[in-house]
Amino acid sequence: MDTLPFDAVLCDFDGVVHLWDPDGMTTLDRAWDLPEGTLAGTAFEDELLQAAVTGHLSDEQWRHQVAQRLTPACGSAQRARELVTAWSRLTGRVDPDVVDLLATLRTRVPVVLVSNATTRLETYLAAIGLDEAFDAVVNTARIGVAKPDRRVFDIAAQRAGADLERCLFIDDTAGHITAARAAGATGVHYQDIRQLRAAAALLLD
Repeated sequence: MDTLPFDAVLCDFDGVVHLWDPDGMTTLDRAWDLPEGTLAGTAFEDELLQAAVTGHLSDEQWRHQVAQRLTPACGSAQRARELVTAWSRLTGRVDPDVVDLLATLRTRVPVVLVSNATTRLETYLAAIGLDEAFDAVVNTARIGVAKPDRRVFDIAAQRAGADLERCLFIDDTAGHITAARAAGATGVHYQDIRQLRAAAALLLD
């Protein structure tokens, strides 16, 4: 008989565990005399980003293509490469409250990181000291499909050693939550630490 409501926690990275400065890319636009939104609009163009987070492009190839696409706006290939280098040096901040709570949850059930990420994710996790913070990492660039594809949730549950119907999935993107629920998981649309604490209470009581 089950004594816990869930057998595993599947958790998103950016927007939950890790937070980017919302003005970081805009600051670079200004420094390069570009209209606001130029860098983000180029880097996160749907088709290009999808290729990066499904592993069809490596992180290096993705950033190279971003630089190429920025060349006309920057006035030269050199300036575009310098902009992409400056962008690549940006680092976000880890939410210590979320990390601590996930560490506590790991004492009860496996916690798996599930991120639509590029091939840089693993080295970035190591650089910010989170390479051992999860029982497993599902980087979509390594599996060839990205959220909200159901296969991502199935793979994450598999790596947790749990049935998807017995997994708690936490993500800040509403569409990912909708897809996870449709696949059978319990989803929490993350907006602040209080939601995670409420969900965690079910596992820690």
